[in-house]
Amino acid sequence: MSMARMDPTDAAQAADVLKGMWSIRIFEEAVEELFSRGLLHGTMHLTIGQEAVAVGVCDALDEGDFITSTHRGHGHALAHGADPERMLAELLMKDTGYCRGRGGSMHIADVDSGNLGANGIVAGSMTIATGAALSQRLQETGKVVACFFGDGAANEGAFHEALNLASIWSLPVVFACENNQYGMSMAQEKSTAGGSVANRASAYGMPGVQVDGNDVVAVFEHSKEAVERARSGEGPSLLEFVTYRYRGHSKSDRNLYRTQQEIDEWRTTKDPLMLYEQRLRSLAWLGDGDIAAVQAAARERIRAAVAAAYKAPPALVDDLEGATYA
Repeated sequence: MSMARMDPTDAAQAADVLKGMWSIRIFEEAVEELFSRGLLHGTMHLTIGQEAVAVGVCDALDEGDFITSTHRGHGHALAHGADPERMLAELLMKDTGYCRGRGGSMHIADVDSGNLGANGIVAGSMTIATGAALSQRLQETGKVVACFFGDGAANEGAFHEALNLASIWSLPVVFACENNQYGMSMAQEKSTAGGSVANRASAYGMPGVQVDGNDVVAVFEHSKEAVERARSGEGPSLLEFVTYRYRGHSKSDRNLYRTQQEIDEWRTTKDPLMLYEQRLRSLAWLGDGDIAAVQAAARERIRAAVAAAYKAPPALVDDLEGATYA
């Protein structure tokens, strides 16, 4: 039996877990800077502030397990083992990108590593995850699918269809809701009936629990339990991770629906990186110097990836048909 990748409750692995979270944060900041310089086109959806969910869920998976992602999926891909250089190449429309520069920010996929793809359609990946889980069950692979989606997706028909079928067939899937408080500009409490997304699990006969999504340890422990349940044939679970995005829904979002005070409160009191670093200091697992070294290593990793991706050959218009399937 293979093992989970990293354990944030293990002193020997804590630095690597923290590095993974910092890599996502710095990757997103680098992407934002490239966009502001006019080097990235279209739009993008940043996950800054939600790093603990991606890392905590993916660390509970085994090598070979699958994920499906959302339009806000950079963190999921990195936490599942994606190469930041190939991700940046994809965003920069380079031929060395995961989709040869044709998918862009919202459609990064790497089937060989178990990343079945991000999806620009809200809740679009939920039925894909359910189908993938059915495939694993029929083939008796023992693999699990983690399905990331946002709180806005919980109000789409695909959410209910996916949970219903997954429960009826006892499929090995973990539904991981990132409740970042807003579906685009709509506050979650104004759009979602029933008090929480997790409450909806009981309607489909599966466990549902609301978790502090900024606490990577809590995310990991609840995810590990749900993954073990799925792998043992007991069926799906619904986990609602309460978190917060610091940036707007996309780069066109001016954040007029919330106050700067609200954003600042989350940043200063609930930031997932800060919370995990405080935990590591209190346990005397890492000191200030160790944490600074982790941050520096993550920054150097992403800096090298940006430089290499920028030098990569561009995707050529003449070869666009090379990625067409019929």
